[in-house]
Order: sequence, then C-alpha cells, then structure tokens
Amino acid sequence: MSTIGSAEGFQAVSLKQEGDDQPSETDHLSMEEEDSGKGLMPRHISRQSSVTESTLYPNPYHQPYISRKYFATRPGAIETAVEDLKGHIAETSGETIQGFWLLTKIDHWNNEKERILLVTDKTLLICKYDFIMLSCVQLQRIPLSAVYRICLGKFTFPGMSLDKVLLKKCFKPVMRQTLYRQSCTTFAKRQGEGLRIYWGSPEEQSLLSRWNPWSTEVPYATFTEHPMKHTSEKFLEICKLSGFVSKLVPGIQNAHKNSIGSGRGKKLMVLTEPILIETYTGLMSFIGNRNKLGYSLARGSIGF
Repeated sequence: MSTIGSAEGFQAVSLKQEGDDQPSETDHLSMEEEDSGKGLMPRHISRQSSVTESTLYPNPYHQPYISRKYFATRPGAIETAVEDLKGHIAETSGETIQGFWLLTKIDHWNNEKERILLVTDKTLLICKYDFIMLSCVQLQRIPLSAVYRICLGKFTFPGMSLDKVLLKKCFKPVMRQTLYRQSCTTFAKRQGEGLRIYWGSPEEQSLLSRWNPWSTEVPYATFTEHPMKHTSEKFLEICKLSGFVSKLVPGIQNAHKNSIGSGRGKKLMVLTEPILIETYTGLMSFIGNRNKLGYSLARGSIGF
C-alpha cells in the first residue's frame, strides 16, 4: 500500500553536506573516550578529504525556480513566438530573417520592457509579445536604411531628478535615507551596458512626446540584455547584446549601400559613449522595474 501523503511515508533525515558521511572531529573524540573507558586502545580515525569539486556560486545555469517565473523561458514559448513572427514576415514582406533575439527595451522614462527583435535584410522589427497568451501585441518596423547612429556604453542619469526632491519633502529622515539609497541604486547603478539605435534626431522630438511615457514617436530605441540570459545555453545566445550588434551593424551598412534616394551613400556611425536616460520623475519606473511589470511574469496565486 502506498504511503504517499500519509505520516508513515515520511522519514526523518539529517541534512549533510558533501563529505559529512565521514566521522567529524567530535565523533573522533567521543570514540576515543568511549574506547579508553573500556580499557581498549584508542582508534585513530582520520577524516578523508572530499574528492568532489564544489561548484562556484552562483551557478548561472542552475536557477530553475527563478527562470520558471518568466513565461519566455517555458518550454516552446520562444519557439512559438519566433514561428508566429516568421509567418507574419513571410505573408507581409517576404524578407529574409538574419536572426532573432530576446532583449530588454528601456524606454525614455527608464521603464524596462521585454521585447523580441528580428533583423531582416531590410528591416529591424521590435515586437512586444505576450508570452502568456502567445500572441504578438505590437510590432514596430524600422527600415535599416534609416538608422544612422548606434551608441554602445554604460547608462547615465541626470544629476537632478524630481523623485529626489519628493523624497526630501515627503518622508521622515530615517525612511528618506533608505528610499534615497534604493532610488540611487536603481538610477545610477544599472548593471551591464546598453545599446541605443537612432533613426531620427532627438532634438526634433516634441516636448509632448518627450514627457509622454506612452509615446511611440521617440526617434530611438535603447536595449540591454534580458535578465534570463544565464538560464541556459540557448538563452545565453539569444539574449546576448554583442550577438545582436554583430548582425545589426552589417545589415545597416548593406541597407545603406542598396538604398535609393536621399539615404544613398549615408554612413553608419558606431560610437562608444555613455547612454543618457533622461528621466527626471523616476518614481513610476522605480516601482515598475522593481516588480518586473514589463515582463510576462508569473505573479503568484491571488485567490485562496
């Protein structure tokens, strides 16, 4: 009779690390005392060193519970998304796909958003994909011939922002210090490097578009690596920013050579410089990024 689910099916076990099956130093002393009490010669028991190699922590490819929270990492999710986009491209433009990547987009208000990027022979496609319903929500098409500048570098933020002023006025001194430290960590210490792609001049962006967090008229896009880059070898490849750049730059250069009209003969500038996230009211992005609101993520059970 199976004992699963009953109290009889459980046995008390001791938690030991590797090598703990060997006698400890206290065991050695107790055995010597016991043997000496019986008038016997003390036995010398040496603790053998473990021959197993310990894995360095953290192990980048062993995070099953963290990775399962992201729907993009679940079996078949990214493959289904790519097949959907390939079918859409085949029906609409028939362009040849050079590669696809899963990256994090950082908008002009510093909000992180999960995106699938595809590079074809003529176009850069930025797709907002719902990995829960397995459907494409939004698709932005950028002609490669329109891209004139790419910047690579670390992120920087303005020296003064509105959230720091609010922290000084709205909270008690003790709480203020904690929130201020967390705010500075979020703004000034974003991990990794980023990539910004320009297909228009930021100076020509209207004031309304600049201060609208949902604006789609921003003439550039900023990306960084997806947080699940180290989940597996597969995601290490498709979430790597350097791999995306290695395909994007030649694609843009070829598009410039083959372009007709005013864009013909235009050269691509690839610069290494800090990337400014020009946000002055960072409270919304602080809350959103801390809770990963821009990702298709399992939020846990709400009911009882």
